[in-house]
Amino acid sequence: MVQECGTERIAGCQFNLSVMSDDFAEVILGALDQVDTSKVWKETDDVSTCVRGRIEHVFDVVQAIYLEAARTGKHVEMSGTFSIGCPGDSSGDTHMDASSERLNEAASDVKQKAGCKFALYPMNTTDYMDVIYEQIDLSKEAGVTVSPAHYATRLDGTVPAIFSAMESSFTKVQEAVSHTTMTFTISANSPSNS
Repeated sequence: MVQECGTERIAGCQFNLSVMSDDFAEVILGALDQVDTSKVWKETDDVSTCVRGRIEHVFDVVQAIYLEAARTGKHVEMSGTFSIGCPGDSSGDTHMDASSERLNEAASDVKQKAGCKFALYPMNTTDYMDVIYEQIDLSKEAGVTVSPAHYATRLDGTVPAIFSAMESSFTKVQEAVSHTTMTFTISANSPSNS
């Protein structure tokens, strides 16, 4: 069976949010509560949070949750995996809002600086390195500083610019490659940047 690629498929992100502070639970739970998640399916357990829905809504929610935590000024890190088209993915636990309007758009006005490492995995394609290099080149035009890192590509800039670069890469690749996965770790307010 050939799967059609495009933006009308269920995407998802499984992530962990870490706060280097004694009040980490309040910061994490507060961030999860403050973000409008009505256009996605979301589940949080003792290990991670999973968000599923249209690509733009998944990225909107994940970015907004991260920014809510980062705006506290505490050192916060988020690590996760975006995925679309996984053959083992069930059709349950999904939500596809028909409109493309983002509910947490105001979060993209926040100019929080961060560093991020991400790795893109276009699955089941023999020219995967060409696909990856093309997206790295495109990321350079997204208002972020792009540099190589072991096993990843580093992005430095504002959180909205970083998420925009990752979303653009993920969206473009999944249009051509039915199963696409992207891992990321983003860090803000780190004492090592002082």
